[in-house]
Amino acid sequence: MSKGYLMLETGETFEGDWIGSEQNISGEVVFNTSMTGYQEMMTDPSYAGQILTFCYPIIGNYGVNDEDEESKKLSVSAVIASDVCDDYSHYQATTSFSEELKAANIPGLKNVDTRSLVAAIRKHQTVHGVIVSEKDKEKFVSPLKRYDNMELVNRVAVKTPETYGSGSHHVVLVDFGYKKSILEALLAQNIKVTVVPYHTSMEKLDLLKPDGIVLSNGPGDPMELESYFPVIKELVEKYPTLGICLGHQLIALAYGGKTKKMPFGHRGGNHPVKDLLTGKVWMTSQNHGYVVEEESIDTNAFQVLFRNVNDRSLEGMKHVSKPIQSVQFHPEAHPGPSDTVYIFNDFIHQVITAAKEGTSAYVEA
Repeated sequence: MSKGYLMLETGETFEGDWIGSEQNISGEVVFNTSMTGYQEMMTDPSYAGQILTFCYPIIGNYGVNDEDEESKKLSVSAVIASDVCDDYSHYQATTSFSEELKAANIPGLKNVDTRSLVAAIRKHQTVHGVIVSEKDKEKFVSPLKRYDNMELVNRVAVKTPETYGSGSHHVVLVDFGYKKSILEALLAQNIKVTVVPYHTSMEKLDLLKPDGIVLSNGPGDPMELESYFPVIKELVEKYPTLGICLGHQLIALAYGGKTKKMPFGHRGGNHPVKDLLTGKVWMTSQNHGYVVEEESIDTNAFQVLFRNVNDRSLEGMKHVSKPIQSVQFHPEAHPGPSDTVYIFNDFIHQVITAAKEGTSAYVEA
């Protein structure tokens, strides 16, 4: 078993053993605190360009199956783990954690001191690093690659429209790197869903005659999608809309709001979020490194719906008069709690109501 090294730009080096594909690779080093769901995490398109550290000390014990992928391939650049169990035990499992990495040509390290690594990330906040082999450890001096957001979104978004399900109502999912569970949550509402590339023109979107729009999650800095803000604003002004994660940020930015990089992001399945209308606290699944600055939101246009209990960051908002709502967390979860799956029910209710009242943009008088 050959040695590998994670070298942070801040100077720390962490030794481990290679798993998956033995190749040098760089990226932002992030961590997720969830106890389960490593397969969903690795296939979540929002992790594109990132080296994912698993906080939970044992990874791989229930193997990898054919059901729990959140996209058609692994999205992470690399993974870092403490103890990796390849002697898996689960009735659905078809392969091991390490074999899944190898088949996808994704590198990783195991037997790493992940507690110390997470402490270093929390200390330095945003940290980039590179995984190298022992022979390259001393001579590696190349600058660490910073991925362009458009490169990441292009990598994970669909290239052509895809249609799923059937029903009397039609929702268009604008894809910046959507999770399969978002699509499944929509299909569970007995509707037709068309997934379209993020760069689809307004004219083509109108031709689809949607009853509603969902703006998906996705990787990277939302400000790098600035050229699409005008289309996004026109779209959400025209149709009932739900924004999730990156989609939430894009709605805020399209209306003149601001976003900022978080110290080390929210990634895990135990983030408490308070519903400001009811006072209830929901446990949520989250995966994001940027956040909308609440003070930048136009209160004449949007009402804050949710706020994070731990750091009081903005977690959701709705338009004061139009059927537009957005959430920073993932109501579909996977992995994580399903406390907030009701948000899909509320959205589809808005879609159906707008269609019945003839307020959907495509409905002819």
